[in-house]
Amino acid sequence: MIEFRHVSKDFHGKVVLSDISMEIPTGELTVLIGPSGCGKTTTLKMINRLLSPSSGEIWIDGKNIETLDKVQLRRRIGYVIQQGGLFPHMTIRENIEIIARLAKGDPQAISCKTDQLMEMVDLDPAEYLDRYPTELSGGQQQRIGVIRALANDPEVVLFDEPFSALDPVTRSSLQDELVSMHEKMGKTMVFVTHDMDEAIKIADRICIMRNGHILQFDTPEQILKHPADDFIASFVGTERIWDSPEFIRVSDFMIKETITCHGDLNRNLCIKRMRDHHIDSLLVVDEQHHLRGVVTRRALFRAESPLARAEEIMEPVRYTARDDDNIVNILRMVQEAEVNAVPVLDASEKLVGLLTNSSLVATLSRQFLTEEKGVADG
Repeated sequence: MIEFRHVSKDFHGKVVLSDISMEIPTGELTVLIGPSGCGKTTTLKMINRLLSPSSGEIWIDGKNIETLDKVQLRRRIGYVIQQGGLFPHMTIRENIEIIARLAKGDPQAISCKTDQLMEMVDLDPAEYLDRYPTELSGGQQQRIGVIRALANDPEVVLFDEPFSALDPVTRSSLQDELVSMHEKMGKTMVFVTHDMDEAIKIADRICIMRNGHILQFDTPEQILKHPADDFIASFVGTERIWDSPEFIRVSDFMIKETITCHGDLNRNLCIKRMRDHHIDSLLVVDEQHHLRGVVTRRALFRAESPLARAEEIMEPVRYTARDDDNIVNILRMVQEAEVNAVPVLDASEKLVGLLTNSSLVATLSRQFLTEEKGVADG
């Protein structure tokens, strides 16, 4: 874990960071983002002591980094900058292996590791390792910059706007590769960017900064749904959630007040409850609110006895959703299954809500209403 404890930084009397405190969890990819001059790059550079705080402390895994040998600290931390930062007079192999060879590692193990890293970013070792950086494209150079930072198996990897100079297609591809590598390797990564789309795509957590202060530090989903203030709402964009529909959860738009009955409710009372609430089916639950079945209007009229109990005439529920499912999965299920209403269960299998076609339509329509408002405001 990386901890900032009341860290401030000033240059020649100008305050760049003001009393920031945060914890960057081990194994997560944290993005620092904000307007130019907000302090995000300064924050990044203090982690590997390229800059030192004017006050406050930074701790990594329970140790104050000011007490650690600076060279040893940096060998534990990978660092990736724009355009790879490769040494032009060295081959690709020499660039990747420079730190490991300075540390006098086993040459055979180093070479094997280099080949593995090259394959991880889909670059053929036999084809590229003996080339020089100028013989590679910008995207290929950046891939080498990333794996060079990983070559010494660091505990932490820092990224200072590494993809900002690349074309959109290459940039998107490298973002995908970074997410994949992070999932495989589980490194603690801190990534600086000015692009909110990039932040949302790659981050486990996002730290939004402004004028040397942390405004909000949370998951992409929470920031999209619950911006802490008007500045963040404007910075993120009110309609951006629709660019990331995987963050729109069933719990955000389900009907929470469901009309239910217990299994011992008789046929006539079931009919009355349905009429009173203008619905055509009743969900049957037990005392713990676990879903047992559904009583439909058709099943009620087929029942011969007016005292027939709901549990005797109920039918199995064919499809259910979970409250943490996203809207993309639900739309796919509704389309494939052709269902009109879907009960929603929580992790303990209790009934917590209901999805209907009308609730889905109402949710989807918000996208277009938001877009129209944006056009009108413009």
